[in-house]
Amino acid sequence: MRLTKFGHACVRIEHEGATVVIDPGVFTEPEAVEGADAVLITHEHFDHFVEDRLRAAAEANPGLRIWANRSVAGQLAGLGTRVTAVGEGDAFEIAGLGVSVHGEWHAVIHPEIPLVHNIGFLLDGRVFHPGDALTVPPRQVETLLMPIAGPWAKVSELIDYIREVGPRQALAVHEAVLSEAGQMVHGRLLGEGGPGTGAEFRRLAAGEQLDLA
Repeated sequence: MRLTKFGHACVRIEHEGATVVIDPGVFTEPEAVEGADAVLITHEHFDHFVEDRLRAAAEANPGLRIWANRSVAGQLAGLGTRVTAVGEGDAFEIAGLGVSVHGEWHAVIHPEIPLVHNIGFLLDGRVFHPGDALTVPPRQVETLLMPIAGPWAKVSELIDYIREVGPRQALAVHEAVLSEAGQMVHGRLLGEGGPGTGAEFRRLAAGEQLDLA
């Protein structure tokens, strides 16, 4: 399984002939979805989902399938059966790659800001992308795609979240809202300079690839 980091919350995963892209939002390079078999969208915020870009990708690639929560799927009317709405407890396959869905709500930004639905995706039982939530998957995972910053995120909670999930490694995502210095500070606290999480913490540059065990 090979993972490529793209801008902000987006990753591209290639595994035994399947190519899956998660959350190609406005801070993501458009080429992230080229040639993909599937796009998975955790929620409707613009840094995870851009309707016109995804429609253009679907037009360019007739084989592209999209899985998303119901609010996102509802914005993609006209694509027919190529779009599937999924929620907590659902499971499906993409070219033999198993995917299960976990979680329901976005993390609270402020009590006066309405919550939106948010789902996380567990791929092959090994890699979990929670979107913008601290959803704990139903099993221990090898790789946690860890949102390290956002208007809802508090470092102490992120440390405890990694501890609770218990992955072998945590890879930083959702970092575009931080300066380079801020990314370094957060990375240090979530890694060797913090109280410890039990997981190796890594930050990948946009375009950088990592082969997962």
